[in-house]
Amino acid sequence: MYFERRTRVRFFLAFWLFVLSGVAFLDRTNISIAGLQISTEYGLGNQRLGWIFSAFLIGYAGFQLPAGWLAARYGPRLVLALGVLWWGVATALTALLPSGISHAVMLLIAIRFALGAGEAVIYPAANQFVARWIPVQERGFINGLIFAGVGAGSGLTPPLLTWLITNHGWRAAFWFSALVGVIAGGVWWHFARDTPEEHFDVGPLELSEIRAGLTGDLATKQLRTSEPVVISWRAIFRRRDLPALMAGYFSFGYVAWIFFSWFFLYMAQVRGFDLKSSARYAMLPFLSMTVCCLVGGALSDRLTRTHGLRIGRCGLASAALFCTAIFLVLGSKVHSPQLAGVILAGGAGALYLSQSSFWSVSVDIAGRSSGVFSSLVNMGGQVGGAVTASLTPWIAQRFGWTTSFAIAAILAVVGGICWMTVHPERPLDV
Repeated sequence: MYFERRTRVRFFLAFWLFVLSGVAFLDRTNISIAGLQISTEYGLGNQRLGWIFSAFLIGYAGFQLPAGWLAARYGPRLVLALGVLWWGVATALTALLPSGISHAVMLLIAIRFALGAGEAVIYPAANQFVARWIPVQERGFINGLIFAGVGAGSGLTPPLLTWLITNHGWRAAFWFSALVGVIAGGVWWHFARDTPEEHFDVGPLELSEIRAGLTGDLATKQLRTSEPVVISWRAIFRRRDLPALMAGYFSFGYVAWIFFSWFFLYMAQVRGFDLKSSARYAMLPFLSMTVCCLVGGALSDRLTRTHGLRIGRCGLASAALFCTAIFLVLGSKVHSPQLAGVILAGGAGALYLSQSSFWSVSVDIAGRSSGVFSSLVNMGGQVGGAVTASLTPWIAQRFGWTTSFAIAAILAVVGGICWMTVHPERPLDV
């Protein structure tokens, strides 16, 4: 009797996108961990360091739309492989910057801008993969897995890079980040393919499962990389809920980048922890993000199956952002540094309960155009991150850190309201 081998290639590739997501956030948050040493070596201060943080996000936001188009035109395999190589080069250039060089601030801004431009491809390409490979009933969990790499990469960064910096200097941390990225990108290039039909190891059962679970235009076509890609530009820009998603992700990005760019320094400078203690407590938000990203994705799929897309995607995200606001206000006001770290970490986790929804609705709404649609949504998030990277230290210096967190809480509420106007059950009219 013949038994067909049951394959799960899509889950392995999704796991590797989790790895690449972790590498991306290792590369983008390493400068916040090394920030004290870099600031001392080049005489920067928090305000100039904030400019350098923002440069990455400006490059990242500015190249979102080209990244989405490239992912749709050339496929996630090639675009991601070249993108990871780009990250490695930009990260290595940071380590190569001489100690006594003039105009160090401008050079660091240029390098971080280039790194941001290269990293712009990661999530539009991943979303294009989800659109081509992942059935609708699995998209919440798979997006949760991919974005759990954000928390994992950022959570492992503080203790690992702190050890490298303490023992070998801050440049060793950047060399390590570059090497890990090149290796991870090589593995992706070897195993990934743009469509399940092209993959050498996808069995007929898995292929039929994927095809049966695709929606809209993807359900009626077998995608090939040679097939011309038609982006539904007019339909995309006529979506009334696109501005709401962009505004909601702006709020998300503003809150998230307080943790990515300033939380380590906040714990050290404001809450009085030493370098090692700051590294340990700086892990908590990112561990919370990792767990809650997975939980949020699985919960989104479950609620979608039982109550439909509006509740599964929008209702969950809205409630999560409202909870985030509560945690931020409470965490900034408590007197105990340890308790503040735990409560604020809870806010980071609540925020990431909504992460999968932003990306799942992009596929639910846009189908084959999801790479471009999601890049526009992501642009909003990165603009929010760029604003907080520079604005947060300015607000903290003049009005205190409690005010900085209060403004983030207000934006989280705005993001929750924006989700109430989104309709993923209505796909693009193409």
